[in-house]
Amino acid sequence: MNWDLIPRNNYLDFLIRNRDLKIIKVITGVRRCGKSTLFTLFKQYLLANAISKEQIIDINFESIDFDNLLDYKALHQYILDKTTSDKMHYIFLDEIQHVDKFERVVNSLFLKDNLDIYITGSNAYFMSGELATLLTGRYVELNMLPLSFKEYVYGLEILESKNTINKLTLAEKYNLYINNSSFPFVINIMDRPESINEYLQGIYNTILVKDVMTRLRVNDVKILESITKYLFANVGSLLSPRKIANTMTSAGRKVDPKTVERYLQGLQDSLLIYQANRYNIKGKELLKINSKYYIADVALRYLLTGNKGTDTGHMLENIVYLELIRRGYKVYVGELSNGEIDFVVENKNGTEYYQVSETTLDPNTLNRELAPLQSIKDQYPKYLLTLDEIAPEADYNGIRKLNVLKWLLS
Repeated sequence: MNWDLIPRNNYLDFLIRNRDLKIIKVITGVRRCGKSTLFTLFKQYLLANAISKEQIIDINFESIDFDNLLDYKALHQYILDKTTSDKMHYIFLDEIQHVDKFERVVNSLFLKDNLDIYITGSNAYFMSGELATLLTGRYVELNMLPLSFKEYVYGLEILESKNTINKLTLAEKYNLYINNSSFPFVINIMDRPESINEYLQGIYNTILVKDVMTRLRVNDVKILESITKYLFANVGSLLSPRKIANTMTSAGRKVDPKTVERYLQGLQDSLLIYQANRYNIKGKELLKINSKYYIADVALRYLLTGNKGTDTGHMLENIVYLELIRRGYKVYVGELSNGEIDFVVENKNGTEYYQVSETTLDPNTLNRELAPLQSIKDQYPKYLLTLDEIAPEADYNGIRKLNVLKWLLS
């Protein structure tokens, strides 16, 4: 299947919007989320808009073809030799963290008015905490995720149109999405469960070894693996470094909270997990103790913990969290004196509140989910997202109930 056919419009729009601006475009994201494919989509856009092939310089440092350019001086000269002063040139440097002192090349090229620079990197040597220092504030960053549900459905529809797979209901597509994986390549092998597991295991191992262990110089690999597995098993639960350390110690793996905190940061830097801090809605302040953690791809959770198809409520919560991040929102866990709001989000229009539940057809469940939202007296939008197909939409005095799959496709 040609993954170039799947439009990743939000990400592509970012590149188009920033095209030719005097700023370095940096694309980060968990490994194998589709950064190289995004470059391909954008190059197709450029070629369709009067840019010649000669104006595009494309280097992927994971290819052995470019091993001679891993020296930063050689890379710099190579690019200069391929450019002319009378045209704009578009420079794509994929997985540039393989080049030692890459920032010297990028900062030097940035001084040229006719060069528009795009770079990617996937591991923790290339996260935003260091970019600010290495690129001296001359960049904008796009953080990519694997396929959204909407993008995944589009891919399945292509397969359906080619009669590669049978027609699927929306619910069946969602089950494939959470159980098989949202990593783009997996849709090509969706009929081979063992191959999917091997592929995901490879991604996970690479992230843990190259992006976390090497970066943090981890000595006790078993502790890191145990902490990661614990996080995956407790998606959507309130956690703290001290709580995790106590759990590990009780299980016979003694570790102190500061080490846990360091490992948590390493896992976040690798973009394998995301942290949602608590926000006190009444006091309008962030709380420093206890956060929730979500995974870049929920199928990785089943890979580590087994029990595929279980704890689907937290998996749905994870999916919604990632979608809110994709839409550019700042996302927090809402803290109330009488309960919790799954997500408080801030966007350009203000604040929104979200509760997520698999089903609220049972009146007791409905009342439990509505109660925290009802206790908030401001006029910001409030949403209840469920998988309900019976009575999927409703309005409870301003609280809008929506079918979450349709919301994900909107």
